[in-house]
Amino acid sequence: MSPVGINTTPLLVELSAQELRRRMAEALAIYVEAMDYPKGTEFHRAPMWAEHTHRPGWRAVAAIVPHDGDGDDPGSSEGTMVGIAYGYRGAPHQWWHQQVREGMHRSGADERRIHEVLGDYFELTELHVARAAQGHRTGEALLRRLLEDRQESHVLLSTPEVDGEDNRAWRLYRRLGFTDVVRHFTFTGDNRPFAVLGRLLPLAAEGTENAHSPSR
Repeated sequence: MSPVGINTTPLLVELSAQELRRRMAEALAIYVEAMDYPKGTEFHRAPMWAEHTHRPGWRAVAAIVPHDGDGDDPGSSEGTMVGIAYGYRGAPHQWWHQQVREGMHRSGADERRIHEVLGDYFELTELHVARAAQGHRTGEALLRRLLEDRQESHVLLSTPEVDGEDNRAWRLYRRLGFTDVVRHFTFTGDNRPFAVLGRLLPLAAEGTENAHSPSR
């Protein structure tokens, strides 16, 4: 990946399924770095990410730093990818849905609560920004763009637990009103504890507030 200047402002570009598949190596490199997974993880994840593009409601947005001379077309996906976000409509047959349901059940949630949370949601599956491009609210811009005009009642995501919720991802999610659904949950295949967070949709405009508990 080319170095990204601190003053560079990436363009946000919606990716088609074909475009994501074409740029899968770039997107997965950002993912592996951001999640601190060992190199080689991308080879196992690529088929899963490709399968996700076929799910109902799938949408992807990338943060792109244009190459010199490419900045005149704000819809172009050409340039250096420095961020990636995608998700789709959650459904009972999906692995993540089943894992979260089990986590809620173990944490003491009753069936009414589980249905309120898992009955109608957008799964924010991935949201990652290259380390060289962090600190400029690119993650927030990606998240807001991805959630524009969604028809689901709320959005859910999972993120690794960290001490004191002290990293950029946690500060972003709390700033945007995400609340706890399940804490310290271990997904099958990853021995780190994760939090599942959620909030109502739509997001308020930047600088304003609205209701955000997914249980309302």
